Amino acid sequence: MSYNTFGREFRFTTWGESHGPALGATVDGTPPGVPLDEAFIQQFMDRRRPGTSKHTTQRREADQVRILSGVFEGHTTGTPIQLMIENTDQRSKDYGTIAQSFRPGHADITYHLKYGLRDHRGGGRSSARETAARVAAGGVAQAVLHQMLPDLQIIGYMVQMGDMHLDRSRFDIGAIPDNPFFLPDAESVDAWSDYLDGIRKDQNSVGAAIEVLVRGCPPGLGAPVYAKLDTDLAAAMMSINAVKGVEIGEGMGAASLTGTANADEMRMGNDGPRFLSNHAGGILGGISTGQDIVVRFAVKATSSITTPRQTINEAGEEIDLITKGRHDPCVGIRAVPVAEAMAACVILDHLLMDRAQTGGRRGQIG
Repeated sequence: MSYNTFGREFRFTTWGESHGPALGATVDGTPPGVPLDEAFIQQFMDRRRPGTSKHTTQRREADQVRILSGVFEGHTTGTPIQLMIENTDQRSKDYGTIAQSFRPGHADITYHLKYGLRDHRGGGRSSARETAARVAAGGVAQAVLHQMLPDLQIIGYMVQMGDMHLDRSRFDIGAIPDNPFFLPDAESVDAWSDYLDGIRKDQNSVGAAIEVLVRGCPPGLGAPVYAKLDTDLAAAMMSINAVKGVEIGEGMGAASLTGTANADEMRMGNDGPRFLSNHAGGILGGISTGQDIVVRFAVKATSSITTPRQTINEAGEEIDLITKGRHDPCVGIRAVPVAEAMAACVILDHLLMDRAQTGGRRGQIG
């Protein structure tokens, strides 16, 4: 299987399967001399780690990351960084009944139709377990960004879970780390918890919407045609398991706005251009404006549920299937740190591309 690599100047290749002995990432393009150790990456791994609350899969994985190469005496060397995460709590027997059957909503059937064989234990490479490697790679990107853009912030949070919607009038970034939903509204956590408890007890699952806010991104990243910053951000988010739609700024809502409503008007500020609104989500013509970058995406409901679903098996027989195992009732929860990691990788990739192309040169206004 090919196509396991993401990025241009800052690139990572993920490897491993859900129920294999380990998985990980090979990260290339990291500048030398950046402070980096396993503890720094681990803080991001712990946010994605399964089994941290009753609202996620109860698979118990420590997700301890090991750096095997590319770091010497606490600093990157500029050579490929090999990251490994061991799988320690696989229960492959849970998947024995689906070895010859296709779970509805999963990649089982497309994987079989493409390759003619598949690792049925948790989905193999198509499993969301692969995203642990992305978060590790994103930790490396965050270390570089901390050095190159110390004021940059990448903040992910949930804005919807099924019928539950974020009340933006109570938006509080400070609340995000203190609840299992990455919800920027402390007052609503109990209601969201009760809602998901009901979904889980009904042997069901539910979808979600996640937003990523990038603050402190300098203007000028991206390109006007095939390396648009928003194109690469959309591709990064769309590559995450179960994502079915991506928006930048107003996104699909832009279709209902007039030109006068949608245009982000400008005035001169003390430090240069000042935008009066941000419908564009911080990107115009594929290039960052210096405003907050706003990316939003929708995650479908987890397909692995214990309610019987109609499907077929490899013999072409029609069957009813119950998917056993330990699964997230809302996979969107743990997609938040994955989205932050992918955003970090894209921003760093474009920062390095911009330095290679322009050397940081910028047009002057005023």
